[in-house]
Amino acid sequence: MEDFGGKVAVVTGAGSGIGRALCVQLAAAGACVALSDRNPESLAATLAMLGGTGHCTYTLDVTSREAVVAHAAEVQADMGAVHYLFNNAGATIMGSFEQLSIEEIEWQLNVNLWGVIYIAKAFLPGMLAARTGCIVNISSVFGMIGFPLQSAYNISKFGVRGLTESLWSELEGTGVRAVSVHPGGIRTGIAKTAVFAARAGAAERELSGLSDSMLITPPEDCARDILAGVRAGNARILTGNRARTIWWLSRIFPDSYPAILRRLAGKPRRHGA
Repeated sequence: MEDFGGKVAVVTGAGSGIGRALCVQLAAAGACVALSDRNPESLAATLAMLGGTGHCTYTLDVTSREAVVAHAAEVQADMGAVHYLFNNAGATIMGSFEQLSIEEIEWQLNVNLWGVIYIAKAFLPGMLAARTGCIVNISSVFGMIGFPLQSAYNISKFGVRGLTESLWSELEGTGVRAVSVHPGGIRTGIAKTAVFAARAGAAERELSGLSDSMLITPPEDCARDILAGVRAGNARILTGNRARTIWWLSRIFPDSYPAILRRLAGKPRRHGA
């Protein structure tokens, strides 16, 4: 079992939701936390919740490669070697693949996938040099199944999963490991802050309301599951409403789960699907 006491943990997207809960619980476990987010006011609010000392906040846009590289250097200068990296920053855009513009898909991938890649690339060399570290990448249950009107989000979260599972083999014997986290319905602000494709209509907004009813697991419970899984040395962590159900759907019914999802959601078959 791993111990967070006295260790340095980097958390992106720390201003709210799962990121904020991770920071609070890491600090309670004795870690020194490097909190980053795009919103400095949200960061300050999270910092005020932390106990202990030695925490630092950083305003950061994870879509900027240059900013991320500078961030990694700044964290090392401020806090020393990084032991844990929680790649949590994320966003979502809703709309069918046909409705989404290329620019909207690029925006989604820049936040959810390239942000993870930039952060992992920036901090991995230091971990490898120290021969110790853990990279925790937040994918999603939508990194296990394709879900309607979430195609861009699905692409990003399947990409995060693929990267992490590649690292399982590549990092073997280095002292560094990678963890893939797949949250289910977590009660964060992601549904309320979701961006809609410019061409999205009433059906897409109706699905957003449905997703609200699925987001019931408190982020504190999700963070607790993540940290427990990291402590236990798990390579994959499932947490939140229906996460395990969706995982098994993807394994047992890999070709037919869309029909099962329709029944679970109570939505009729549409457009000849």
